[in-house]
Amino acid sequence: MSVFVSGATGYIAQHIVQQLLEQNYKVIGSARSQTKCDNLIKNFENNPNLSMVVVSDISRLDAFNETFQKYGGDIRIVLHTASPFHFDVTDVEKELLIPACNGTLGILESIKKYAPDKVERVVITSSFGAIIDFTKLNDKTFTFNETLWNPDTWESCQSNPVSGYCASKKFAEQAAWKFWEQNKDFVNFKLATVNPVNVFGPQVFDSDIKRTMNCSCEVINSILTAGPEVPVNPNSKNQFIDVRDIAKAHLQAFQKENTIGKRLILSCGDFNDQDILNVLNTDFPSLRTKVPVGSPDSGILGTHTGAIVDCSKTKEILGFEFIDFKKTVNDTVEQILRVRREL
Repeated sequence: MSVFVSGATGYIAQHIVQQLLEQNYKVIGSARSQTKCDNLIKNFENNPNLSMVVVSDISRLDAFNETFQKYGGDIRIVLHTASPFHFDVTDVEKELLIPACNGTLGILESIKKYAPDKVERVVITSSFGAIIDFTKLNDKTFTFNETLWNPDTWESCQSNPVSGYCASKKFAEQAAWKFWEQNKDFVNFKLATVNPVNVFGPQVFDSDIKRTMNCSCEVINSILTAGPEVPVNPNSKNQFIDVRDIAKAHLQAFQKENTIGKRLILSCGDFNDQDILNVLNTDFPSLRTKVPVGSPDSGILGTHTGAIVDCSKTKEILGFEFIDFKKTVNDTVEQILRVRREL
């Protein structure tokens, strides 16, 4: 039995692959090039339980056909993490919406065509972006939960890349739920989605520490590299979750029966840039002259300064405690500084 992980070289996906291998699953991962495939295998020290395939363009609806034609008889679990996540785009529809939707529909169609009776569980990496309503973020009387959907339309979300990314996750996830409902008589698998907020935490491999980090970790990295005189952004409020918890949730999403048909919202609460600075200045003495002090009392950790993100049902289903803000920031920063030899 194998677990297929699409987009296996991604930030979240590498943690998923690591945890799968630690639990002795056989893993087949996909990446966009042979070089990326080879690098991941090398990073995991040629683990015999890991193999890779090239899927170069997920915007093609037949992108996963070859993989499931070849390995469909062995794949029992599909974790679909592959989706564009960047904001440097000029065409939201072409670069975000279409790849996200086609990638999701394409992999489900490939399962239906080549492994309808073999694949037992499918987990889609969605996002809180599929739920978010930007007009409600500062409304203290409003609560986001797993029943809600981002109100943007295909047209309105193309006003900017952030809205485009969030809506791409909505449309792709909705496509998955619709497919599952319409094809229950033709496929054997059960579906769940994982919907995390802003993701922090270390990379699986030190080699992924770059001058500019992946979108979420760049929030921390940009503060580390901006210098001590940069003013603190007073409007930097966001929600956080640790990448290791997201990976753990993906595994439990197919290992548990009570996750079937569920959207799992992962959030550990509010933070702002000042909260990051407070951790840096307290726990990393070497940074005290290199990052701003800001106004230590203006942190929002542990408070609700706007709409609430209710993930109580997800916590009840998963049954484990999420990694707290201090640890996720410390582990992220420690790795960056160690690799850059600044500790």
